[in-house]
Amino acid sequence: MLKDIVSYITYGLMHLERGSQLGDAIEFFIYDTIKIILLLAIIIFVVSFIRSFFSPEKTKKILSNKKEFIGNILAALFGIFTPFCSCSAVPLFIGFIEAGVPLGVTFSFLISSPMINEVAVVLLWGFFGWKIAAIYMVTGLLVAIVGGFIIGKLKLEKWVEEYVYKFNFGPKKELIKQTLKERLLYAKLNTVDILKRVWLFIIIAIAIGGFIHGYVPQDLLVNYAGKGSPFAVPIAVALGVPLYSNAAGILPIVYALMEKGLSIGTVLAFMMAVTALSLPEMIILRKVLKIQLLAVFIGIMTVTIIAVGYLFNAFL
Repeated sequence: MLKDIVSYITYGLMHLERGSQLGDAIEFFIYDTIKIILLLAIIIFVVSFIRSFFSPEKTKKILSNKKEFIGNILAALFGIFTPFCSCSAVPLFIGFIEAGVPLGVTFSFLISSPMINEVAVVLLWGFFGWKIAAIYMVTGLLVAIVGGFIIGKLKLEKWVEEYVYKFNFGPKKELIKQTLKERLLYAKLNTVDILKRVWLFIIIAIAIGGFIHGYVPQDLLVNYAGKGSPFAVPIAVALGVPLYSNAAGILPIVYALMEKGLSIGTVLAFMMAVTALSLPEMIILRKVLKIQLLAVFIGIMTVTIIAVGYLFNAFL
């Protein structure tokens, strides 16, 4: 029904030529903007309600002193429901270390938080369908679990800046229990707040995606990073690292690129690199990590993301 309505708006009311570059671009923009905003409103509300049960303090308490691997799994799962932007990486990292959360477990959380959250899952679902969204979420969890587990096994605490271990946040405040009404109100307010913060990025990104969809020649992209290129995934990861965006900003562009002939593994590896391995976030993390640990983290993430990209290309 939505497609019919958008088609009528594009070609009936706006009198654009069906099959034209401008018509295709406008139809892409209107349809995906409406679809994604509706999906976001619903899913963010549900996830916000779940998130009301897990404050950062409670999360740190649950993850403290957990055994290896089990702690990595729990941390990666918590990352889905408690996403933090990269600007929160430094205080979050310090808080987890101060609370006794193992280094590898902390990294599992930090990897999964930007890579897998409700915005990423909704957009993936909206653009690629629930199967791709589920596969990406499971794969992202594995990346976070394995990456954090490897860092934990390497025992690299000596490469954390010394001042991090000297922080003391004082006595932890007692968590106040919320009523159902308060949790629903929190979910409503959080949904409105997130939509206010991401709607413009979504519209701009979908507009760019619409331009790519309607105007960028398919051969231009396929020749350099198409399905036949063995170096498509590493090239995509290398291009993603200098960028800084969230799922709302990058996924509409990713979808348009895939429609132009790029493989699903290539574009999702690009997305992972942008959300979890961006240069600005590495600069922020350098404040708490010595260069050796930062290099190990970047190396592990790069290899893992490239492997995931090839895996997606091989089986999807």
